[in-house]
Amino acid sequence: MKRAQFAQFLCSLVMLHGAYGIAQTLPPEIRSTSPTLALTGESKLTFFGLEIYKASLWRNANFVADNYAQHEFALDLNYLRNFQGKDIAKRSIEEMRRQSKLDDGLLQNWELQMQKVFPNVQAGDNITGFHLPGKGAKFWHNGKLRGEINDVEFAKYFFGIWLSKQTSEPKMRLALLEPRPNSDRGLSERK
Repeated sequence: MKRAQFAQFLCSLVMLHGAYGIAQTLPPEIRSTSPTLALTGESKLTFFGLEIYKASLWRNANFVADNYAQHEFALDLNYLRNFQGKDIAKRSIEEMRRQSKLDDGLLQNWELQMQKVFPNVQAGDNITGFHLPGKGAKFWHNGKLRGEINDVEFAKYFFGIWLSKQTSEPKMRLALLEPRPNSDRGLSERK
């Protein structure tokens, strides 16, 4: 085998391994909905030294951060502590409120919808949210579909908790959107 052919063969193996690795790590609920998404960023949220969750963002190559609400993507939260679903919904509303002045009635409606979709979680559980541009969001708990919230504005502000410029966790946003090789992967700590 000539040197150029061998180099081409090695490149093909590397690309095949990369594609195979993505397929192996892509959560089944994401793979079944959008198999072209790839893991592009991760970060861990801590609060006064307590680990809360690890976030992973799955997106396509054409994703534009400033227009995140126009793209299909998935955000997976691996919880590192136990939480009540109603508390997750309440905290989500608080974070959504930071992004813009939103109508209280609308926020109450969204909180009720999230309470129906978000279960109580134990350490090690995952909630995966899938952004459906022009439609809303789907949510899974440990790989099982929990429900949909078919509201474009809800989806924009919900995923904006992590992806909007108004997030309360800018280091986490940066780690999810612009991961740097050989870094701490953007571990975020809130105090």
